[in-house]
Amino acid sequence: MGTQRILIVDDDKNICKLMELYLGNAGYLTACCHDGSSALDKINKEDYNLVILDLMLPAINGWEVCRLIKMEKNIPIIMVTARDMIDDKINGFEAGADDYLVKPFEPKELVARVKARLKNAAPSDCKQINKSIMVDDLMVDINKYEVRINNQMINLKPKETQLLYFMLINKNIVFTREQLLEKIWDYSYQGDTRTVDVHIKCLREKLNSESKVWEIKTVWGVGYKLEVNE
Repeated sequence: MGTQRILIVDDDKNICKLMELYLGNAGYLTACCHDGSSALDKINKEDYNLVILDLMLPAINGWEVCRLIKMEKNIPIIMVTARDMIDDKINGFEAGADDYLVKPFEPKELVARVKARLKNAAPSDCKQINKSIMVDDLMVDINKYEVRINNQMINLKPKETQLLYFMLINKNIVFTREQLLEKIWDYSYQGDTRTVDVHIKCLREKLNSESKVWEIKTVWGVGYKLEVNE
């Protein structure tokens, strides 16, 4: 675990020092920066296993930093912020965040969340196995995070790709919103589950397939399924 590197992005230097202390004691290597531009520069030049990202940053806010990181790399991101409104959390998840922790927080909880995220993240040096699936006009390659319809690339966010892949390999099975949050976000979500609805809506709009073989269906009063007619 000592080789796992974490980038901490927060304009409060005292909070950075606190996180560095606890994460260092837990065996992680850390680096800090205090604005969005510096964070993107570090991400482009160095390899990190996880990013801890504040929302209220100078120049480029945390939401935009998160989106830009996720466009290039599949790195787990934990947002840490004083903003605790439901809409802020939903915006964070829509930007690609994997977890959300509200300030003030217990440092031990932060360490526990970091451990959980890194445990579930596939090591970058592991040999990838074939994880692509194709149904009719739809192809999803989860290793490359590529989605194609009729061999045309569809631009999906990482969480949208994960959600689509999960529903595809579990075709014709109905999942509640809470189950999808747990499976895709690995998050015991207390409260609003609209983030699932938003991701499903985006998938339908972006895929926009005329296939008569598969369809993302709403099961009213329960949740969603990807129905495949075989």
